[in-house]
Amino acid sequence: MGKKDFDIAVMEEQAKAMTELNFLNKKNAEFFVSDGGFVGMRHNGNEWERVRVIRLFPFSSPDEYISVRTAEEHSKELGVIKNIKDVTDEAAVIIKQQLNLHYFTPVITKVIDIKDEYGYAYFHVMTDRGECRFTINMGANAVVRLSDTRLLITDLDENRFEIPDVLQLTNKEQRKLDLFL
Repeated sequence: MGKKDFDIAVMEEQAKAMTELNFLNKKNAEFFVSDGGFVGMRHNGNEWERVRVIRLFPFSSPDEYISVRTAEEHSKELGVIKNIKDVTDEAAVIIKQQLNLHYFTPVITKVIDIKDEYGYAYFHVMTDRGECRFTINMGANAVVRLSDTRLLITDLDENRFEIPDVLQLTNKEQRKLDLFL
């Protein structure tokens, strides 16, 4: 056999680096808005002009466990903000603005109409952001129950809509949703 193509010590170090949780806070990370208007970060002598922030528990703990990642498609996690209160007030504003863009989810307040046709459902609703029409694929997992009464609906364009409590809708509106419940 020839020379081994790998070094066990190097592999172990790489595995440790990949599985180690790096918590970010106001003492070890600085967040800023880059010249391009993106969220950037300085940490451990490194600077990233653009980072992505992703909620690890978007529905149950939206202000806790926020992953900070490199911006490319196959991103690398740079660290985790355990709680938004762990960063400066200025950083919290920057991060929350980015999260609000990423997790823009209008709340459905009224179901005007739903038509089911050829495997698609065509919704006409009123949201907290105004009147809206969107389409979902009936065969996909477009409607997800987050609790007994809370629904998350994802349309064909991957836009998300929320119904926080279906019981707050009228009986007529609930009957329109029965196909999905």
